[in-house]
Amino acid sequence: MVTTSLQQFTVGVEEEYMVLDPSTKELKSHQQTIVNEGQKLFKDKIKAEMHQAVVEVGTGICKNVDDAFSEILELRNGVHKIAGDLGYSIGASGTHPFSLWEKQLVSDQTRYQELLNELQQAARSNLIFGLHVHVGMENRRMAIHIANTARYFLPHIYALSTNSPFWETRNTGYKSYRSKVFDKFPRTGIPDTFESIEAYDSFVQLLIKTNCIDDAKKIWWDLRVHPVFNTIEFRICDVPMTVQETITITALFQAICAKIYSLRRQNINFINYQRALINENKWRASRYGIDGKLIDFGKEKEIPTKDLINELLEFVDGVVDELGCRKHIEKVHQIFETGTGADRQLRVFNETGSLIEVVKYIEQSFLAV
Repeated sequence: MVTTSLQQFTVGVEEEYMVLDPSTKELKSHQQTIVNEGQKLFKDKIKAEMHQAVVEVGTGICKNVDDAFSEILELRNGVHKIAGDLGYSIGASGTHPFSLWEKQLVSDQTRYQELLNELQQAARSNLIFGLHVHVGMENRRMAIHIANTARYFLPHIYALSTNSPFWETRNTGYKSYRSKVFDKFPRTGIPDTFESIEAYDSFVQLLIKTNCIDDAKKIWWDLRVHPVFNTIEFRICDVPMTVQETITITALFQAICAKIYSLRRQNINFINYQRALINENKWRASRYGIDGKLIDFGKEKEIPTKDLINELLEFVDGVVDELGCRKHIEKVHQIFETGTGADRQLRVFNETGSLIEVVKYIEQSFLAV
């Protein structure tokens, strides 16, 4: 059934958290104890990841971003308490500022062991923490159309999420080094456009037929259409430091999908730009966050990133009230004022000269709203 209502754009949110030693602030394997305890309370909303110093949580299908806010806040509070009771602490950052991946234990689950066997050191070193936002819609045919167009806005939102300036004790010079670590995986980054959902499904089937992948979950692009469900998954962002930053980014992804849908209903199509061009903006977002410049491809000139994000806010403004997400999207201006997670991490480091103090700040921000 086709509906013109924007209420069809449901959301789901997944976050990956760092498990920390409360004393040393190092990453610490929890031997899946946090997950085991968490599943008693949250069932499948809490999961293990490849590295044992990672905990993943995910909401259910939320009808709006207010519901997602409530669920993420509940999940963060629950994981925080369970971890504390077990002698650990928790934080949200795209990378840990100083722990070494070489010292971290890997899950013995068959799925992850197979991945390690295939990808070797690229998988072992992939000790990073991301945010995945799922936006549901009426059908997969609409999903591929929206995904083609939404690619352009990925660097804008990515810049707002940047939260990984440090890697293995070093200030990397990037606002998001997480993406540089993940680039070692195959089938990552900005995807190409697909002329139809049939073309997309044929591409996936070709990869399966030729033993590149065994299922579509091994396509790790910055956004992807689900192989079965009517959803787009946005995967480009670092996990934000705070609940509000996560929900602001979630609201932006939802609003972008709803706006492109609304244009389509009016027989208006947005320009689909080449992957190579969008990659130029992704690199800039990774390097400079919100303090650099992105390319306005229509004007063929550099524009301050904050200005382009403000243009994005104007672009989606007509749908945010129906979606009920205005109060969350307006928090973008707060990120402009206080800086992204990366900016705040760097500020603490510049003030203290201590990466331990940076991790303490990340811990203290975990339940902030």
